[in-house]
Amino acid sequence: MVKTTVLSTNEMITMLTLVEEAARSTEEGIKHFIEPAPGTLRRATNKRHHIVFGRRGSGKSSLLRKAAADLTVDRRPIAYVNLEAFKGHSYPDVLISVLIKTLREFEIWLNSAAIYPTTKKSFWKKLYDSLPTRSSFNKKETASISLRLKTKIAALEAELHRTDDAQLTMKTGSKKDKKDSVSGKVKSGMTGVLAEMGAQKDVSQSDNRELEEKYTRSKTDLLHRNILEYQQLFRDLGKLSSGDSYLFLDDLYHIRRSDQANVVDYFHRIAKDHNLWLKIGSIRHRTRWYIHGDPPIGVKIGDDTDEIDLDLTLEKYSITKSFLVRILSNFAQEANMLTISSFITDGAIDRLVLASGGVARDFLSIFRRSVDVARERGGGHRGDKVGAEDVNVAAGEYDSTKREEFTRDTLDDGVTLEDEFQLLKKFCLDDNNSNCFLLDKEARGHDVELIHELVDLKLVHLVRSRVTVSKRPGRIFEAYMLDLSQYAGSRKRRDLDLVEFWKTSSTEALRKAVLIYEPPQQI
Repeated sequence: MVKTTVLSTNEMITMLTLVEEAARSTEEGIKHFIEPAPGTLRRATNKRHHIVFGRRGSGKSSLLRKAAADLTVDRRPIAYVNLEAFKGHSYPDVLISVLIKTLREFEIWLNSAAIYPTTKKSFWKKLYDSLPTRSSFNKKETASISLRLKTKIAALEAELHRTDDAQLTMKTGSKKDKKDSVSGKVKSGMTGVLAEMGAQKDVSQSDNRELEEKYTRSKTDLLHRNILEYQQLFRDLGKLSSGDSYLFLDDLYHIRRSDQANVVDYFHRIAKDHNLWLKIGSIRHRTRWYIHGDPPIGVKIGDDTDEIDLDLTLEKYSITKSFLVRILSNFAQEANMLTISSFITDGAIDRLVLASGGVARDFLSIFRRSVDVARERGGGHRGDKVGAEDVNVAAGEYDSTKREEFTRDTLDDGVTLEDEFQLLKKFCLDDNNSNCFLLDKEARGHDVELIHELVDLKLVHLVRSRVTVSKRPGRIFEAYMLDLSQYAGSRKRRDLDLVEFWKTSSTEALRKAVLIYEPPQQI
């Protein structure tokens, strides 16, 4: 008779299904939304432009979707645009494409949430699990704005498929006609009659003139000329809704970095003082939201916009762990499990936090794999619960997922980032036999920027923002940890000097001069 363990019960199967479904951000997934810090959701729905920063899987999309849902229930016009669809598009076509998608989303909103009555519960309950608090909009006025949006979309689609910077020639002509009269007399003889006949003929002369004008068709110029019309649209939309509208631009980092500030700048010009608020989600070190110049391009944090930082790093270990455990506990309760201690050990939870780097999606995905690993080993001396070793194996397997994300997110500079990562791995694992390294806070240069990007790409994790080293007086260092997947599972190194930075007893272990990493350009 096969023994039934807690990891193979129907409740656990239900829980794992919920976890798997929640691993990707969807409209229906907002039902599982957990606020990472008090007041975060309130900020995401207020009347202020925001850039929401966070690594992949940190909850940017979940926050933006939840904010969009709450605003929709309050009948505030919204458009949610996932910018990943425009990866690789060149400027200005990328801006035209995003603008088309934006206007189309507002049009869809006007033809559904704006006019659907509260009694249409099949719509409201399925997507928002709540009913609107305000009455529907005037259908005639709504239809009028919707038609204007449709007209704008059609014009933009036509422009999108035209050739940019095309040399065109326009000819205009005029024709002037001049009439002259010619007359004469002719005598005709007939029997007994002498007749005199007169004739008159109009003779026309034409003077044709043609003007030829050459010009360059510019999509960018067309976009600039239409800004006033788009501003008027949102003013009218504000009057219709007795409030403001919200545009959610998610995953800005998928657009070419050279174009990001231009896209943000255009929508900011439309939005400023015209009843439209921008909420932009992106990865910090892979985003260029502002370019200093005359005039400046984009938005300046602190002046034009504020930031919302969703990155719960391993530096704030106890806060990060508490948040992630709360997420796991909520899924357990929904699946009618008892407590999380009934199926996972304390050591495994700590290892999950480390393996995820504090990223919620990775935490859930690695947990899902850890259960499979624990099931396959069939109990034994380590018991029926998920243990730390199960998490190690699952973390090693999860490296392939991180690598896929890395490849998708670094189409232009993947080789350079990979080279830097290999240098860090060699320094940590081969040269110093440690999972951590130190970086001078004052260090600057391309290699340092690459390390910061590797943090955003989840291959390296910040664990301490201020570390002193006795042999380097007057200098302050940051401590980083190599991702667990690089030395766990099939890559496990049994003699690795694991720095347990989250424990006070390991403070001195981080202060070794040998852990100081000096990028090649600074040697």
